[in-house]
Amino acid sequence: MQFDRPSRSPWRRYIALGDSFTEGLSDPDPERPGEFRGWADRLAEHLAAAASGADVEYANLAIRGRLLAQVLAEQVPVALDAKPDLVSLVAGGNDLMRPGADPDELAAQLESAVVRFRAAGADVLLATTADTRNTPILRRLRGRIAVFDANLWSIAARHGAAVLDQWGAAWLQDFRLWDSDRIHLTDEGHRRMALAAAAALGLPGADGEDWRTPLPPQPPRELRAALAEEAAWVRGFVAPWVGRRLRGRSSGDGRAAKRPVPLALPRT
Repeated sequence: MQFDRPSRSPWRRYIALGDSFTEGLSDPDPERPGEFRGWADRLAEHLAAAASGADVEYANLAIRGRLLAQVLAEQVPVALDAKPDLVSLVAGGNDLMRPGADPDELAAQLESAVVRFRAAGADVLLATTADTRNTPILRRLRGRIAVFDANLWSIAARHGAAVLDQWGAAWLQDFRLWDSDRIHLTDEGHRRMALAAAAALGLPGADGEDWRTPLPPQPPRELRAALAEEAAWVRGFVAPWVGRRLRGRSSGDGRAAKRPVPLALPRT
């Protein structure tokens, strides 16, 4: 089946919506200590490079820890008011990690936002969730993630959206591209993800880049080291995450969007 790519390239106003993935966690911004860059910031730079010297404005409304309902209620109206011609809408991953999550219902909620953006004349970039088959504990969520992703492809086909396919990205299965929390990409992971997004949008030159190339082979980990890493991950990530859930807290509580209004990027 062929999916229609968005047709308004080159885009002039791009707005990114979502959670920590789009905020860019684990990709430190060298120009802003304590802040993160991430694939969406990098994609905006690729959009600027493809704009032939014209101004490209970019806003990033994503905030870590946000659930899909929060993204729809808090970020979608702001983005619509800004009249973008391109949005990336990547949300639902935090919901899928919670007990009892319904991937079909989440997909239906996401589609409602896609419909609104398409009706407003904006092109939409969606993203599937990465395959968790090689991650202990998280692999238990693989079934509901697969259902959500299948729905997402159908949404894209119905409304002419582009899709950043994380599920099918074999290079993402390399643990060296993930931070120690196994949820967020490293700077190299974000660099590759931005190029994958550029390719999904059909930007010139993105298909020829090296983002699909596997990292050099690495010797297998010793069992003792692997077990130690698993224990450190449970202590450092799983336990704090469970603790926040029990207290009704989120890692994004009290945080604001890092780039709340569209601002022109430097011309390249």
